[in-house]
Amino acid sequence: MENNNTTYNRMPLIGDMAPAFSAVTTQGPINFPEDYKGKWVILFSHPADFTPVCTTEFMTFATLADEFKALNTELVGLSVDSLYAHIAWLRKIQELEWKGMKNVEVQFPLIEDIRMDVANKYGMIQPGQSNTQAVRAVFIIDPEGKIRTILYYPLSTGRNFDEIKRIILALQKADKDSVATPADWRPGDDVIIPTAGSCGVAKERMESQDEDKYCLDWFMCFKREQKA
Repeated sequence: MENNNTTYNRMPLIGDMAPAFSAVTTQGPINFPEDYKGKWVILFSHPADFTPVCTTEFMTFATLADEFKALNTELVGLSVDSLYAHIAWLRKIQELEWKGMKNVEVQFPLIEDIRMDVANKYGMIQPGQSNTQAVRAVFIIDPEGKIRTILYYPLSTGRNFDEIKRIILALQKADKDSVATPADWRPGDDVIIPTAGSCGVAKERMESQDEDKYCLDWFMCFKREQKA
């Protein structure tokens, strides 16, 4: 698609392999996603440095970085501003205090993307919002380099970090135990087991419920995570 002489690529979709790129960042050069093989990654974009919503987000991400690391999850930020603007902004963030967060040091990489190469590969530039700023996109990428979740926020709305962390936990739970997670799931809540694939299995499930598993109907069965 052409718009104002800028080419916008098809955005990657859930289930696609994360588009590869090499970039300069505030933590040195990276080759993505190769450098993060074996780890979960939250790749997120923001419209511009020295903007208030982005500043609150970076303070929050930096404060939560160790919690994400404990979940084998790395953070990678992106802005279409220059490396020097990034460095100046991150230094300024250390001087600010907000919601009890102060002396915040951003240690995860922030990509320089002046030419918008990476932003266009990931569909972060959306002409209806801006031709020169990346929207607030979040790509959650698994240890094999596959995109598992995509979130988009408008320029005016800060992200919900509890939900981003909950998604990581839910995806890891689903992969580990071959289950699905119901609405508003939190660690420790009951999970959904795969739907019965035959009439026989459906009948057996309905007739043989136990303290570990229960069904609301043949297609909707749960596994208890905590004993009653």
